[in-house]
Amino acid sequence: MKIRLILLFSLVLFNFMANAAVIGKEVEYRQGDTLLKGYLAYDDATTTKRPGVLVVHEWWGHNDYARRRARMLAELGYTALAVDMYGDGKLAEHPKDAGKFSSAVGGNMPLAKARFLAALDFLHKQASVDSQRTAAIGYCFGGGIVLNMARLGVDMDGVVSFHGSLKTQNPAQKGMVKAEVLVLNGAADPFVKAEDIVNFEKEMQAADVEYQLINYPGAKHAFTSPEADANGKKFNLPLAYNPVADRKSWQSMQEFFRKIF
Repeated sequence: MKIRLILLFSLVLFNFMANAAVIGKEVEYRQGDTLLKGYLAYDDATTTKRPGVLVVHEWWGHNDYARRRARMLAELGYTALAVDMYGDGKLAEHPKDAGKFSSAVGGNMPLAKARFLAALDFLHKQASVDSQRTAAIGYCFGGGIVLNMARLGVDMDGVVSFHGSLKTQNPAQKGMVKAEVLVLNGAADPFVKAEDIVNFEKEMQAADVEYQLINYPGAKHAFTSPEADANGKKFNLPLAYNPVADRKSWQSMQEFFRKIF
């Protein structure tokens, strides 16, 4: 009898796992007159509402990398939306274009906030999302964006910056920041100076923000991206994939989410 029950449980579990699948689909939403093209990922085997996570892309724009991260989040049990900060799914193929696109949005915080809130509102409306439990992660350009959204008081449980800029024209003010903050930085990233880290930590402490900053030894800029080596070589940029830092930073994000959710 006991063996039969074990076999029956195993069969049910196998069927459940076989039927479970991460769904990824292209979606559209708007910020004013601007069409934004995102990517929504979730596990359709889970029927209960779950935390929602925004994924903010690198300076290249909303690309396959951001979508991969959204699917990875869905595999962990979250509903994830890879956002479009540039509009119309615009992508850069050269650093000059990426710089123009990122500056146009990152240099205009009211616009950046409006685009971010449009994505957050869209995420909140998804049937699978518990709108009371949301967070955002970002890479490079996106890392700076999620930090600035926290500084501006956007209501989220937490934000995670992967190799993002720490500088800001909008420093956190005491009592304004609602989100907990996790910064995952490459210790060998030439774009983040030692003084940037010092100033960032002073800013967070002065504003009474609950934060953590982790430096990964030897990790350069874009250390989580497998495409970093090729892009670094192609465009003569100090980029490098670091599989150890990639794995450890993803684990740190998971621990952070377990805490805040």
